Amino acid sequence: MAKEIERKFLVKDDSWRAAVEKKITIVQFYLAISSERSIRLRISDGKSAKLTLKFGSDLSVRDEFEYAVPLAEANEMRAFAVGSVIAKTRHHVRHRDFLYEVDVFNGHLHGLVVAELETPENVPDEQLPGWIDGEVTGDIRYSNASLALNGFPSLRR
Repeated sequence: MAKEIERKFLVKDDSWRAAVEKKITIVQFYLAISSERSIRLRISDGKSAKLTLKFGSDLSVRDEFEYAVPLAEANEMRAFAVGSVIAKTRHHVRHRDFLYEVDVFNGHLHGLVVAELETPENVPDEQLPGWIDGEVTGDIRYSNASLALNGFPSLRR
């Protein structure tokens, strides 16, 4: 079992794009969502699929289990999606030796850009990239599960 320690930020401009190392097209959907657990299926670049189970109500630290799923079965399970299917492009961006995953959402979430940082150490605010627009870690409205159920967050922090 792996603990997921994650911080999440809004992004204010496109200056991060110059540092992109990799892009992944993601289609993801949820098979179950509750306040303390979720079951998600993610298809990456239309080539591979993973089933992810997350447990815990603290959005910054949760227990997470991931399993490969045959692509054909993942596509079949899409019919059982709870809420909306999320489409986004994930960009890997390195800043000060930390890997940020910048998600640019498409479809019904067009215009939303969120950066995630998974690291066991606390990164002081003064070391965060200048393109960060504010932290939304713990704000349930910006969790992917909430975005699938409720759509674009109505209020910014």
